[in-house]
Amino acid sequence: MNEDAWRGIRDRVLRLAGAASEDQVFASGAHGFALESPMTEDEIAGVESALQVRLPEEYRSFLRQVGAGGAGPAYGVFPLRQVPEGWEWAADETHRTDPDRLREPFTPHHVNGRLIDPLELRMPYQYDFEYRDDYEAQRRRWHETLWHPDRTAGAVCLCDEGCLRRYWLVVTGDERGMIWRDHRVDGVDLAPLFDPYGKRLTFGRWYLNWLVDAETQAQR
Repeated sequence: MNEDAWRGIRDRVLRLAGAASEDQVFASGAHGFALESPMTEDEIAGVESALQVRLPEEYRSFLRQVGAGGAGPAYGVFPLRQVPEGWEWAADETHRTDPDRLREPFTPHHVNGRLIDPLELRMPYQYDFEYRDDYEAQRRRWHETLWHPDRTAGAVCLCDEGCLRRYWLVVTGDERGMIWRDHRVDGVDLAPLFDPYGKRLTFGRWYLNWLVDAETQAQR
């Protein structure tokens, strides 16, 4: 995906403000199809210098040509803003990105450098245990592994899907530039995001697919 793909996208999003309602486009009332101002190349370079990581190219282009956040999938794209301590993605505490760990490779299947056994991520059920204490101990271990902060190092929590469900943008490692879905609140593990045709979604495809869907819904 080249930078030309973002040409005119900001205007298309802003036009939806008067053309689509929340009844037509899920959660659009949260952002009202408003966008933050685009960032300059110097600002983006400042972010990368402060975080010591280069942002994925599609996201960099979005920041420069469309905006620093705002309207987007679900409840919108968390804005990237400068604060006294540096730069942060403005979000509730439950959706915060740890900027100090963005330099680390995204390895969601490892904790403390150890490959996680898939059975460790299987939600325990009480009827599988003879004693309640054993069940509760296993559930604590499962919860600690499922939510271990090592698993989202190297990624930005970019979007609230609602009910504590989230989308992450990978910035470091083999998955750089890809979107992952986070439904751990439902006991479902982190997973790469695919479109209806089984293709992996990069940031650009994720955002532009949302825009096309929103425009289609607005015409109904």
